[in-house]
Amino acid sequence: MSTWKISAGTASVFGWKHCNADVFPATAYVMVGEKCTNECQFCTQSSKSQSRPDRLSRIAWTEYDSAETAQAISDAYKQNKVGRVCLQVVHSDGSQNDTLDAIQLVRSSSEIPISVSSHLESITQAREVFQRGVNRLCIALDAATPDLYNQIKGGDWQKKWQLLNDCITRFPGMVITHLIVGLGETEEQMIHRLASCQKLGIETALFAFTPAKGTMMERKLPPEIGHYRRVQIAAYLLKSGYSEATFSYSNGRLTAVDIPLVAVVKALGHGDAFRVSGCPDCNRPYYNESPGKVMYNYPRPLTRAETRQALIDCCLWEMKNNELAVDYQRNGQCG
Repeated sequence: MSTWKISAGTASVFGWKHCNADVFPATAYVMVGEKCTNECQFCTQSSKSQSRPDRLSRIAWTEYDSAETAQAISDAYKQNKVGRVCLQVVHSDGSQNDTLDAIQLVRSSSEIPISVSSHLESITQAREVFQRGVNRLCIALDAATPDLYNQIKGGDWQKKWQLLNDCITRFPGMVITHLIVGLGETEEQMIHRLASCQKLGIETALFAFTPAKGTMMERKLPPEIGHYRRVQIAAYLLKSGYSEATFSYSNGRLTAVDIPLVAVVKALGHGDAFRVSGCPDCNRPYYNESPGKVMYNYPRPLTRAETRQALIDCCLWEMKNNELAVDYQRNGQCG
């Protein structure tokens, strides 16, 4: 019997598990394959990890029959409970075949949009994935700089970056990458990587580093919330058409955004900059945070109070009468 793992939230959407949550996944999250052969120091599925095998980040995953899962995905899509399925493929010698088989099984019962996050080695493998009916392919950088990539993931950053370039050239609008804030990069380095992706047309999904028990980085702290908010703001403004020259730095930290305040209010006042980023219909509830704790990536629209607090946390502007006032933070007093 072939099996897949699905996230606890996804199992709740299917009615297979009870989960107390205020927000449920809008995408069905599926893990394909067994223990990963990669050595990423932050990942619970890494070959170097001592974490529980049913964990990815802080989310619990349960094993189910793959055919039954594919049917449940189809049913949930027809009932408008989910708008996409994300196949997160654990890397192994047979992971490309596992990927293609999983896509085929999902596609045989549904027209649901499919995202795939998988370790690929070539444009040929990417083409095979798209030919099966996938409309979003994630090739995860995770680390913003070559040095961090080589240190934390143990691979060839330049090879991965070139593959991303080749794929976006061949499959425009269909390629995405993951970037993790808090691995040791500066805000300037992360924003530069975001800008580079934006120029090429590579969609980006931001994650906050989440220490997980059993990983090599379990003792490293997650990013301070102000640090993360500043990167989120820069990422959103880049996607909104602003250039990298919009941002000023001091010792690697974002200290100013050179656009009129009225434009800042228009761009950021609705709070979308602080929501989950990535593929359409992806909201990843509580992937980086615990319920009741600080929200790095909101899985739903923000309230006015939440948006205001996010703008306060970024320490770039003063808040007055519930609106942005003046750009006052340039000396690094805030965290």
